[in-house]
Amino acid sequence: MFKIGTFAKMSGVTMKTLRHYDELGLLKPARVDKESGYRFYTAEQLLTIRRIAGFKEQGLTLEMMRPLLSGPVSLALAERTLLKKREDLEQQIQEAQRQLAEIDERIVQIERHAAAVEEGTISLRSVEPVLVASIREILPQSQLCLLLDELKQYVRSQGEESDLNMTILWHRRAECVEELSDIEVAIPISKEIPNSRRVKIHQLPGIKEAVSYIHRFDPYKNNCKASDVVWTWIAEAGYRLFEKIPVREVYLTSDKEIYGQLRMAEAIVPIDRA
Repeated sequence: MFKIGTFAKMSGVTMKTLRHYDELGLLKPARVDKESGYRFYTAEQLLTIRRIAGFKEQGLTLEMMRPLLSGPVSLALAERTLLKKREDLEQQIQEAQRQLAEIDERIVQIERHAAAVEEGTISLRSVEPVLVASIREILPQSQLCLLLDELKQYVRSQGEESDLNMTILWHRRAECVEELSDIEVAIPISKEIPNSRRVKIHQLPGIKEAVSYIHRFDPYKNNCKASDVVWTWIAEAGYRLFEKIPVREVYLTSDKEIYGQLRMAEAIVPIDRA
């Protein structure tokens, strides 16, 4: 017989592992000295160690191995155990493939945004009308995320994409985040869906001429300087704000595409000639 330390070296596993196998009933010592508590193992028990290693290579958990290591085991039980493990692996493969597809989609989106827009760009453009689901409410700007989340959940429940070009319409924007602002949040939809008590389905009107400013901002803080940049440009270019149409802020990256703290957005400010 061999003491646990010697047997650990022979078997290539640690003494801690052998004690764990003992606790689980996978590999009991051949003898335990009553006085010293020393565990002793036989050479034949190396076979059990090798079988455990083989089962691990097949991906079996220690719990799945237990019935296969002791007593008479039918081939039917072994087959059921392996089939169950195969089913688990197939599910893991499917989940891994889904994650790969999600990652590939994110990479394509990042490359598309990088090619299509340049941060800090100011330009003039028109905006086409678009069918949206929206919620409008007077509340502190600090609660904007709650309003967006409510709308996203409703749009998603109707089978529509909920992270596509989320838009904030500032009907009236307070100076402080805790003061009340008149805010409308909108998400483009591909078809008519039912209104709800809170959600309105309507055509968001187009804009004939607007200043577009691509920028990054921290959605968790109210320190975005985009408005200062845009107002300065408008004044210097001889334009003025067209106040009949609210300023819009369009999120160009979805929630899943925010890496770090900054989100890409487009400020759209309706204008006319001063």
